[in-house]
Amino acid sequence: MRQAGGRAAAYHRGTLIVDHIEAEAEAMMGHQARFTDFGELYARALQRLGVQARMGELAGEYCAGEHSVHGVPGPGARVGAPVKLIGTAQRVVAGAWLFSSVFVISESAPIRAVLDEVYQRMQIPMDPSTIGAADDLVPGLSVEDFTRALLKEYSTRYQLDQVGEKTLS
Repeated sequence: MRQAGGRAAAYHRGTLIVDHIEAEAEAMMGHQARFTDFGELYARALQRLGVQARMGELAGEYCAGEHSVHGVPGPGARVGAPVKLIGTAQRVVAGAWLFSSVFVISESAPIRAVLDEVYQRMQIPMDPSTIGAADDLVPGLSVEDFTRALLKEYSTRYQLDQVGEKTLS
Protein backbone atom coordinates (compact mmCIF):
# COMPACT_ATOMS: atom_id res chain seq x y z
CA MET A 1 0.00 0.00 0.00
CA ARG A 2 1.55 3.29 -1.10
CA GLN A 3 0.56 5.88 1.46
CA ALA A 4 1.88 8.76 -0.62
CA GLY A 5 -0.07 7.98 -3.78
CA GLY A 6 1.03 7.69 -7.38
CA ARG A 7 0.36 4.99 -9.96
CA ALA A 8 1.23 1.32 -9.81
CA ALA A 9 4.70 0.40 -8.60
CA ALA A 10 6.20 -3.03 -7.89
CA TYR A 11 8.49 -4.17 -5.09
CA HIS A 12 10.55 -7.22 -4.23
CA ARG A 13 13.74 -8.06 -2.30
CA GLY A 14 15.82 -6.09 -4.81
CA THR A 15 14.00 -2.86 -3.98
CA LEU A 16 14.16 -0.48 -1.05
CA ILE A 17 11.36 1.75 0.18
CA VAL A 18 12.17 4.80 2.28
CA ASP A 19 9.45 6.82 3.97
CA HIS A 20 10.75 10.12 5.31
CA ILE A 21 8.30 11.81 7.70
CA GLU A 22 8.64 15.24 9.26
CA ALA A 23 6.43 17.52 11.30
CA GLU A 24 6.19 20.96 9.74
CA ALA A 25 3.62 23.65 10.50
CA GLU A 26 3.39 24.82 6.87
CA ALA A 27 4.02 21.45 5.22
CA MET A 28 2.49 22.41 1.87
CA MET A 29 4.87 25.35 1.44
CA GLY A 30 7.91 23.17 0.67
CA HIS A 31 6.10 20.61 -1.48
CA GLN A 32 7.96 21.21 -4.77
CA ALA A 33 11.32 21.93 -3.15
CA ARG A 34 11.19 18.53 -1.38
CA PHE A 35 10.84 16.72 -4.71
CA THR A 36 13.95 18.45 -6.01
CA ASP A 37 15.98 18.13 -2.81
CA PHE A 38 15.28 14.43 -2.33
CA GLY A 39 15.72 13.65 -6.04
CA GLU A 40 19.16 15.25 -5.99
CA LEU A 41 20.11 13.54 -2.70
CA TYR A 42 19.08 10.15 -4.10
CA ALA A 43 20.95 10.70 -7.37
CA ARG A 44 24.10 11.52 -5.36
CA ALA A 45 23.69 8.28 -3.37
CA LEU A 46 23.64 6.30 -6.62
CA GLN A 47 26.59 8.29 -7.96
CA ARG A 48 28.60 7.19 -4.89
CA LEU A 49 28.29 3.65 -6.34
CA GLY A 50 29.30 4.59 -9.88
CA VAL A 51 25.78 4.91 -11.33
CA GLN A 52 25.38 7.82 -13.75
CA ALA A 53 22.17 9.00 -12.07
CA ARG A 54 20.15 12.06 -13.01
CA MET A 55 16.80 13.51 -12.03
CA GLY A 56 14.14 13.86 -14.71
CA GLU A 57 11.27 12.04 -16.33
CA LEU A 58 11.93 9.50 -19.07
CA ALA A 59 9.47 9.40 -21.96
CA GLY A 60 7.10 6.47 -21.37
CA GLU A 61 8.22 5.68 -17.81
CA TYR A 62 5.85 4.05 -15.31
CA CYS A 63 4.40 6.29 -12.60
CA ALA A 64 5.83 9.24 -14.51
CA GLY A 65 7.22 12.27 -12.71
CA GLU A 66 9.63 15.08 -13.47
CA HIS A 67 11.52 14.26 -10.26
CA SER A 68 12.08 10.58 -10.98
CA VAL A 69 15.71 9.50 -10.85
CA HIS A 70 17.03 7.57 -13.80
CA GLY A 71 20.36 6.01 -14.66
CA VAL A 72 22.30 6.36 -17.88
CA PRO A 73 24.17 3.31 -19.19
CA GLY A 74 27.95 3.41 -19.30
CA PRO A 75 30.62 0.80 -20.02
CA GLY A 76 29.59 -2.63 -18.71
CA ALA A 77 25.89 -1.80 -18.44
CA ARG A 78 23.36 -4.53 -19.26
CA VAL A 79 20.93 -2.03 -20.83
CA GLY A 80 21.38 0.30 -23.78
CA ALA A 81 19.15 3.22 -22.82
CA PRO A 82 18.36 5.22 -19.65
CA VAL A 83 16.16 3.44 -17.09
CA LYS A 84 14.07 4.68 -14.19
CA LEU A 85 15.61 3.73 -10.85
CA ILE A 86 13.72 5.78 -8.25
CA GLY A 87 10.16 6.98 -8.05
CA THR A 88 9.00 9.46 -5.42
CA ALA A 89 5.65 10.60 -4.06
CA GLN A 90 4.42 12.82 -1.25
CA ARG A 91 1.50 13.09 1.08
CA VAL A 92 0.95 16.33 2.97
CA VAL A 93 -1.38 16.61 5.95
CA ALA A 94 -1.96 19.41 8.43
CA GLY A 95 1.33 19.88 10.25
CA ALA A 96 3.38 17.13 8.59
CA TRP A 97 4.53 15.47 5.40
CA LEU A 98 5.52 12.02 4.16
CA PHE A 99 8.02 11.65 1.33
CA SER A 100 8.01 8.09 0.02
CA SER A 101 10.57 6.68 -2.39
CA VAL A 102 10.95 3.36 -4.20
CA PHE A 103 14.52 2.43 -5.18
CA VAL A 104 14.95 -0.41 -7.69
CA ILE A 105 18.43 -1.75 -7.03
CA SER A 106 18.52 -5.28 -8.45
CA GLU A 107 16.57 -7.84 -10.45
CA SER A 108 14.69 -5.59 -12.86
CA ALA A 109 13.16 -8.41 -14.96
CA PRO A 110 10.32 -9.34 -12.55
CA ILE A 111 9.55 -5.66 -11.88
CA ARG A 112 9.41 -5.03 -15.64
CA ALA A 113 7.15 -8.04 -16.25
CA VAL A 114 4.66 -7.12 -13.52
CA LEU A 115 4.49 -3.43 -14.40
CA ASP A 116 4.13 -4.14 -18.11
CA GLU A 117 1.15 -6.41 -17.46
CA VAL A 118 -0.47 -4.05 -14.93
CA TYR A 119 -0.14 -0.98 -17.13
CA GLN A 120 -1.50 -2.88 -20.13
CA ARG A 121 -4.52 -4.00 -18.10
CA MET A 122 -5.07 -0.44 -16.82
CA GLN A 123 -4.71 0.73 -20.45
CA ILE A 124 -2.08 3.29 -19.46
CA PRO A 125 0.69 3.79 -22.01
CA MET A 126 4.12 2.82 -20.66
CA ASP A 127 7.41 1.78 -22.27
CA PRO A 128 8.74 -1.30 -20.44
CA SER A 129 12.28 -0.60 -21.70
CA THR A 130 12.43 2.35 -19.26
CA ILE A 131 12.15 -0.04 -16.29
CA GLY A 132 15.49 -0.99 -14.83
CA ALA A 133 17.58 -1.45 -11.73
CA ALA A 134 20.84 0.06 -10.54
CA ASP A 135 22.61 -3.26 -11.09
CA ASP A 136 21.63 -3.11 -14.79
CA LEU A 137 23.98 -0.13 -14.96
CA VAL A 138 26.65 -1.22 -12.48
CA PRO A 139 26.49 -5.03 -12.24
CA GLY A 140 26.83 -6.51 -8.78
CA LEU A 141 25.18 -3.70 -6.79
CA SER A 142 23.04 -4.86 -3.89
CA VAL A 143 20.35 -3.29 -1.72
CA GLU A 144 22.88 -3.34 1.14
CA ASP A 145 25.46 -1.43 -0.97
CA PHE A 146 22.88 1.18 -1.86
CA THR A 147 21.58 1.45 1.71
CA ARG A 148 25.11 2.23 2.96
CA ALA A 149 25.58 4.86 0.23
CA LEU A 150 22.17 6.36 0.98
CA LEU A 151 22.94 6.58 4.71
CA LYS A 152 26.24 8.30 3.92
CA GLU A 153 24.45 10.80 1.70
CA TYR A 154 21.69 11.32 4.28
CA SER A 155 24.34 11.97 6.95
CA THR A 156 25.57 15.00 5.00
CA ARG A 157 22.19 16.61 5.67
CA TYR A 158 20.49 14.89 8.60
CA GLN A 159 21.44 13.60 12.07
CA LEU A 160 21.23 9.80 11.84
CA ASP A 161 20.62 7.24 14.54
CA GLN A 162 23.82 5.26 15.10
CA VAL A 163 21.87 2.01 15.47
CA GLY A 164 20.87 2.06 11.80
CA GLU A 165 24.46 2.54 10.67
CA LYS A 166 25.75 -0.29 12.87
CA THR A 167 23.09 -2.67 11.59
CA LEU A 168 24.41 -2.31 8.03
CA SER A 169 28.14 -2.48 8.84
